[in-house]
Amino acid sequence: MLKKIVFMGTPFFAVPILKSLYQNGYPVSVVYTQPPQKSQRGQKINKSPIQGISETLRIEYRTPVSLKDNKEEYNYLKELDADLAIVVAYGQIIPKEYLSLVKKGFINIHASLLPKLRGAAPIQRSIINLEKETGISIMRIGEKLDTGPVCNSYKINIMADDNSETIAEKLSKLASEKILDNIDKILEDKIEFKEQNHKDATYAAKIEKKEGQIEWRETAEKIIGKINGLYPSPGAFFVYNGERYKILKASLALGSGKIGEVLDNYLEVGCGDKKSIKILEIQRQGKRPQNIGEFMLGSQIKKGSNLDNA
Repeated sequence: MLKKIVFMGTPFFAVPILKSLYQNGYPVSVVYTQPPQKSQRGQKINKSPIQGISETLRIEYRTPVSLKDNKEEYNYLKELDADLAIVVAYGQIIPKEYLSLVKKGFINIHASLLPKLRGAAPIQRSIINLEKETGISIMRIGEKLDTGPVCNSYKINIMADDNSETIAEKLSKLASEKILDNIDKILEDKIEFKEQNHKDATYAAKIEKKEGQIEWRETAEKIIGKINGLYPSPGAFFVYNGERYKILKASLALGSGKIGEVLDNYLEVGCGDKKSIKILEIQRQGKRPQNIGEFMLGSQIKKGSNLDNA
């Protein structure tokens, strides 16, 4: 007998997992995703990536603004009588009264090695925190956020040139493969879910735009972590002569100088540990991204400029 599966997800990160289930014959009865959002100027309605792929695959989808106190969605899921719900970066907390509506419960694929980095921004925080590894955890959803028991975790290394975009791509691909190793065992109750060690829990709070401002007094390694962790959005930045500059790519360098001092004509900048970073790609406020050679041709920032509190 075919099993009924509910999938809940929203961003690009979730797309390979849904495609993997579909392509490998797992019957996704319905998809839940966040409703379309108006663009900043209000001229365009943007569907979520999961809505887009659901339309392509001709899977029924639903886009409630909220599940909380939503009798229509509660009754829909109750009548569906699904076997399993798989949640991947849905963007809504599943109300506790929903948890009993699905026979084998709600399973979440979380982008960290739980209990580390529970919360909204595990990928960004893993890089900002200079972690050497991260991964995914397949867990059962409980009443509290990211605290449920885990059946399996899978690790990857974080390389020096990784950023949030590349790590998200790697983890999404990993999840699309590993869900296939676990789903039948979950459906057949042939896998053990183990409680997390809550004493070891850390938290990955939602990223605020203001966190992106670079403090040149920090170590060069921490500044690189911030640049990579906040790429592509919201981005790490500094302000010089009242203008904001977003750093898209940078690397550790060999120079040494005053904190925030531009050490050469290719935007090597002194940091707080008497080391430096070399900016490789930058975006001036309101302009397109530029490599550093192109940027420096017309820039007001020159060798000897100081970016610290400028």
